[in-house]
Amino acid sequence: MEGSGKNCHVGTRQFRISVNDWMWAGVLEKAKRGGLNVIQTYLFWNIHEPIQGQFNFQGEYDLVKFIKMIGDQGMYATLRVGPYIEAEWNHGGFPYWLREIPNITFRTDNLPFKKHMKKFTQMIIKMMKDEKLFAPQGGPIILAQIENEYSYIEPAFKEFGTRYVHWAGNMAVGLHTGVPWMMCKQKDAPDPVINTCNGRKCGDTFTGPNEPYKPSIWTENWTAQNRVFGDPPSQRTVEDIAFYVARFFSKNGTLANYYMYYGGTNFGRTASSFVTTRYYDEAPLDEYGLLREPKWGHLRDLHGALKLCQKALFWGNPSVEKLGEQQEAQIYEKPGTDICAAFLSNNNSRTPATVTFRGHQYYLPQHSISIVPDCKTVVYNTKMIVAQHNSRNFEISEKASKGLNWEMLRESIPTAKDVPVKERSPIELISTTKDTTDYLWYTTSIYLDHTELPFRKEIHSVLQVVSLGHLMHAFINGEYVGSGHGSNIDKSFVFQKLITLKVGTNHISLLGATVGLAVMIYDLPLSFILTVFCIHFQKMPMNHWNILWTWFFVNSLQVGLDGEKLHVFTHKGSHSVNWTEAQRQGPALTWYKAYFDAPEGNEPVVIDMKTMSKGMVWINGKSIGRYWVSYLSPLEQPSQSKYHIPRAYLKPTENLVVILEEIGGNLNGVRILSANRDTVCSYISENHPPQVRSWGREDSHINIISKNPKPAAYLMCHDSKEIAHVDFASYGNPAGVCGSYDLGNCTAPNSQKIVEKHCLGKSRCYVPFEQAIFDKDARLCPGVSKILAIQIQCGYKK
Repeated sequence: MEGSGKNCHVGTRQFRISVNDWMWAGVLEKAKRGGLNVIQTYLFWNIHEPIQGQFNFQGEYDLVKFIKMIGDQGMYATLRVGPYIEAEWNHGGFPYWLREIPNITFRTDNLPFKKHMKKFTQMIIKMMKDEKLFAPQGGPIILAQIENEYSYIEPAFKEFGTRYVHWAGNMAVGLHTGVPWMMCKQKDAPDPVINTCNGRKCGDTFTGPNEPYKPSIWTENWTAQNRVFGDPPSQRTVEDIAFYVARFFSKNGTLANYYMYYGGTNFGRTASSFVTTRYYDEAPLDEYGLLREPKWGHLRDLHGALKLCQKALFWGNPSVEKLGEQQEAQIYEKPGTDICAAFLSNNNSRTPATVTFRGHQYYLPQHSISIVPDCKTVVYNTKMIVAQHNSRNFEISEKASKGLNWEMLRESIPTAKDVPVKERSPIELISTTKDTTDYLWYTTSIYLDHTELPFRKEIHSVLQVVSLGHLMHAFINGEYVGSGHGSNIDKSFVFQKLITLKVGTNHISLLGATVGLAVMIYDLPLSFILTVFCIHFQKMPMNHWNILWTWFFVNSLQVGLDGEKLHVFTHKGSHSVNWTEAQRQGPALTWYKAYFDAPEGNEPVVIDMKTMSKGMVWINGKSIGRYWVSYLSPLEQPSQSKYHIPRAYLKPTENLVVILEEIGGNLNGVRILSANRDTVCSYISENHPPQVRSWGREDSHINIISKNPKPAAYLMCHDSKEIAHVDFASYGNPAGVCGSYDLGNCTAPNSQKIVEKHCLGKSRCYVPFEQAIFDKDARLCPGVSKILAIQIQCGYKK
């Protein structure tokens, strides 16, 4: 399939390695049911070689097992070696130790960097060869990638960048994998490396392969957008995704990869700067691996329609026929045979059109493509969704939440006399912590006698800190006074806060923190420095400043928190310290622990952190990532308040949950939930085509294989559930979205009973879109174009 390099539909997906066999198998199976046949995965250098020369390919990092599982599913694999990957992953996938190699400059014609990059790449390729995982060896890997979107920075390195591109490509080809190599977004990829496209509209924006004998490959079709703290939800409609996938294959496309197809979770400290723990929740498979409908189902139907066209795409000659001012047909036809497929496009984004193609009329909604695999029969339109819809529900687990009896442990606030590291020169956070922790304490002390303090009550002391870092928490004499932070766009910030000082020694402790490391597109030094540290007296209300003390760098530093060093988030470490009964409204920089039983069933498990502020959560010693619910989006909502707990991390009982809260939060709102998509809907009109699976291909002919090849509502419950209740049903002109449908001014009164008769108690059902069923006398709202909307609830069989 990969050998021809011409018009082969290989539906692919990006896969961020998850936590165990159970999750891997489940997600791979859902991807295959979604009509995909290639899994694409990055390689993460910093998790596989966190310490130079010490490798980790065990457990959830078992790359060989993962690739073999892809093969066991009868699917292919694309290996994005990089080893620079970006991917909104901490440090772009580079291990921290690489920064400390003498005279190194990343991603250019630099001998130290090339030496280590080549060594890692060789090691990965040897591992794959030894396990016979490349296609010529009988394995699933059909394609590999070296480097990643280098064209963004190549001009900055000038001729050194160009030499590096050619070196990287030639080095990869010289490893003799037997499969092609590619470079995404790299027009000057050296022969025979394939240049590919990333983006949302590669069918229109890709200038094509840099040699005529190379295939046209779309490496990343962004199904939405990754999230950063402070962002509102990202949206991209499935109609738009389907339009541009169909467009790409109608223009000689060979392979399209969805980025992301599975949303995934940035567990631990793996996310890059300001990226949320929930990485790409709007993907066809959401963060929890649940089917996001209609994204999953509409793309499944698209893949089915494209596969019906595969003979024409392989063997047909391409041509274009104008059908209207903004309408056209992309045709693949083999002369002298019945092999023919057409893509009928309406490029007008506002107005539908009716076109004539080969003697037949076709209705084309605005901004849509109809797929006609025999040049006669429309089996799919990118705008008209036949697949079901659903909405996600979160339900409190009474079994898990009732055991949350919290205990607390205050983190000690260090002073200058307690801190071992003394420095008078500038100290940068990352070079000090070496990415072993998010946290670095900056401390100093000030001695003031009574003459140095203001005598009048309206005169106040102000602490001012100018920072190039992400985040800072300030403590005066052990008491929290406030926090400051930057944003994904501008990491730097200025913190100003009224403070109270006393006669004698005043201890000032500033906790600098990162929220992931930059993806390192440019090789610039990381700067996380508290650059100016000042105390002012402010005369109110005149806004007159009188600088009393200024330090350009504090001189005592401590890496990390005591709780981290004691591993209080593990079972063993939690027993090495004394916990006390928790206050529901706790102070800043406090650890909390509790135990809970695993929720019943097998649905994804979630912890709701909506009433907390900023910190990290561990389950049985495993970090499930950073939370930051106090950082609100422009919608005045947290970017993320619910956090995924993989069931693989849980035991039946006595699961330890530990929370590090940096600012202060209320434990009353912390709950263990389960997630489901049991609210399932259908919304179709009389213009919708039948389901793609109504058709089959025999030789060059498209045949009806369904008993009822007409528009119908198809509804299905998953995970051994059945249709327990019909929440809404209307044949007429209903409006709304799944989870909130409303009756229009026209509805058949028997709609609910008809749907219940077809669906209740079944795991799946279809309701024909037929006037005779809902409106026998044809008296219902004459002249109104009819719609059928249904909403059902799935539940376990009783």
